[in-house]
Amino acid sequence: MAKQRPSLLLLLSLISLLLSPPPAFSFSDESPTARRILVLVDDLALRSSHSIFFDSLVSRGYQLEFKLADDPSLSLQRYGQFLYDGLVLFAPSVSRFGGSLDQSKVLEFVDAGHDLILAVDSNASDLVRGIATDSGADFDEDPEAVVIDHLSYAVSDADGDHTLIASDNLIKSNVILGDKAIEAPILFRGIGHSVNPANTLVLKALTASPSAYSANPKTKLSSPPSLTGSSISLVSVMQARNNARVLISGSLELFSNRFLRSSVQKAGSKTIYDKSGNEQFVTEAAKWVFHERGHLKAVNVKHNKVGETTEPGIYRINDDLEYSVEIYEWSGKSWEPYVADDVQVQFFMMSPYVLKTMSTNKKGLYSTSFKVPDVYGVFQFKVEYERLGYTSLSLAKQIPVRPFRHNEYERFIPAAFPYYAASFSTMGAFFIFSIVYLYHK
Repeated sequence: MAKQRPSLLLLLSLISLLLSPPPAFSFSDESPTARRILVLVDDLALRSSHSIFFDSLVSRGYQLEFKLADDPSLSLQRYGQFLYDGLVLFAPSVSRFGGSLDQSKVLEFVDAGHDLILAVDSNASDLVRGIATDSGADFDEDPEAVVIDHLSYAVSDADGDHTLIASDNLIKSNVILGDKAIEAPILFRGIGHSVNPANTLVLKALTASPSAYSANPKTKLSSPPSLTGSSISLVSVMQARNNARVLISGSLELFSNRFLRSSVQKAGSKTIYDKSGNEQFVTEAAKWVFHERGHLKAVNVKHNKVGETTEPGIYRINDDLEYSVEIYEWSGKSWEPYVADDVQVQFFMMSPYVLKTMSTNKKGLYSTSFKVPDVYGVFQFKVEYERLGYTSLSLAKQIPVRPFRHNEYERFIPAAFPYYAASFSTMGAFFIFSIVYLYHK
């Protein structure tokens, strides 16, 4: 019986490996789009109440796995490999995750280059607030506070406290929200958050109007609210330095079928929209978060002397060289040439000695040429490209630069002509002086 136990354990391990989902690798060179998504909810009814949003992901090829946030089998990785490419956290009230998952594991998931969509409501727990804070969004400390706006609210018979907001203060970025403008206001009911202006990684995707404030609608204000006006972010996006992307929404209802299909009229406006801008907003934002847009890659980095094709191991001062790189953007289905006029290359040693904007052939190839500076040492070709909404590119290639060898200098250096003239004039003057001194009576 004792001999059969190891065989039985081995059989069970093999079965668990076969039944477990395959590991997920984010940012594949062939397809950077996250495909396997874990959706954590605190109520499985969200699967039907938010079905339009989930169906839009499935229709674009994503594999969604729904689990309760307190499921005892929860795990984001197994045997050192992550099981999912992205995480959708629609469980605002969960106070403790199930299984091996906790706040640090979620942050580790993002630090590994994976993507996260987090949505909360007025019942947000300290756990979920902590994840948002570590991602650059600080929710109002008052647990009863929601965003109120007495001027930019949505006209609704059922809404008398002006907590149903119709906002159209969107980030101006076609990369994040798509080329087609969102005309209808976005319906929002939830809690606001602030972002640190010094943090350039976090951007406000949807902002409250100047008349908004964060407070408990059921009580009278006894002190000025902590969050007011346009400093209140309703939805924020963050792109980490490793190009992982995070979306943080203070409203879970923002993604609901009810808000996506609801008509909307903004207070003070006579225009009634048959459909809010929520569906377009959440769809386009999700495309950006999961790298269907704005993901760049650089390939075929080359440098060589002008007139040559091989890459040398060392350059000489004052050499004329060429540098080129190909940059492509992921369209969601294939790699397309990236076209821009602001890609620069640096020839760098402690500081840039050369900084040049590269020209493009509109087919993804960027190139330039320049003369190696008259300074020898170990240089780097550096491309540091950061643009709103796009993944950052950081390329570096090291190359040494040597001075002229003793037999490579010109026989007569033009810069030394004054010294040549001085030497010969001195000799000539001495000769004339000697003749005059010796033969003059």
